[in-house]
Parts: sequence; structure tokens; C-alpha cells
Amino acid sequence: MSDSSLVLFATLLQAESPRIVLASQSATRRTLLEQAGIRAETRPARIDEGAVRESAHAEGLSPGDCALLLAELKAQRIREPDCVVIGADQILECDGVWFEKPADRAAARTQLLALRGRAHVLHSAVVVMRDGQVIWRHVARPELTMRRFSEPFLDAYLDLEGDAVLSSVGAYRLEGPGIHLFERVTGEHAAILGLPLLPLLGFLRQHGVVLA
Repeated sequence: MSDSSLVLFATLLQAESPRIVLASQSATRRTLLEQAGIRAETRPARIDEGAVRESAHAEGLSPGDCALLLAELKAQRIREPDCVVIGADQILECDGVWFEKPADRAAARTQLLALRGRAHVLHSAVVVMRDGQVIWRHVARPELTMRRFSEPFLDAYLDLEGDAVLSSVGAYRLEGPGIHLFERVTGEHAAILGLPLLPLLGFLRQHGVVLA
């Protein structure tokens, strides 16, 4: 699909105003909106995510509440009039342990071995703000179970994916070769990728941002 056809498609589904701004540098989240025919401007929203997670964990926040906090902090970074701002974040939790994006291949390998043969939950949060106020928030909790893959498979997978594994909190891309890691997946595919799209679209329709 060309850029011009995407704009036309978006115009048919999306109200002329307000503008939608995605407070994220995530190419995956941007693509999910584009594929749904939503024209969103993207703005980087840099926060110290590690420090926020560490503080939230120490204060006893749940993974879902921490993901919501991160999503809201990102959305707060965008101060523009006449726009709807979408912030999103995701935390992987397995038996009470929170996982972050791996720093390097060795960390990705260690993380995947820790998740092998076990179920984990992706707490995928989305927050919508307008005029500096939160007007909607939601957390989806898809559950994924990794199969008991062999270490030779794991090394081959890491060779194939390269640095791509470092861009995901789970060290996998479910939309790519990472699908081979799993034996069972439950929940919305978009939420697994980092944006609970179905409930978000429902909210945007209710508020006239997307056509009903």
C-alpha cells in the first residue's frame, strides 16, 4: 500500500479533527495504527523507564499499574493543543518477576531460557489524554506459553533475529520468527505487539475521533 492510499483510507475512517498523536518511537505501534487506517503523528516521549519501573516495583505497584503509569508519563510529554495523545507501554511478568528489554544477545539468551517452558503475561497498557487530562486508560493481559525448545534452536533463532530481539520486552517478535518459540498464545495479537487496538478503537469511536 502506498503512502497516498493510506492517507485516503485513513480519511474515510477518521474524523478530520482532533489530530491523533502517538507518544512513542515504536515502529510496531505506529504500524498497527496505520494498518487500521488511523493517521497518527508520532512524537518521541523520552522518560527514564528503568527508574520508573524500579520505583514502582519497590512501592508494590502491580505490573499493570506500572505499565499504565509509564504510558501516562509518556503521553504527558506531549503538550499540543487540539489533539488526542496516545501513550502505551508493556511489562512482561512471569511468576512475579518483571522482565525488561534485554541489553544484548547474552541477556536475551538468558531471558529466553528463563521463560522456556513457562507461561508469562504481557501487561499492555494504553492511555489517552486530551488537554493534559487522562480521559481513558486500559490494560490488556495476553498470556503466552513458551515451548521447551532446544538450546541449538535458541542459538539458531538468535542468529536469525540478530539485534531485532533487543527491541522487544520479551526478546521475541511474535510477528516474525519469534512465533516458533511458543506452543500457546491467548489474547489480542495487537496487544501482544504492544497496543490493545480493539478497545482503543472502541473508545475513539465513542468519542467521535474514529467514525462509528
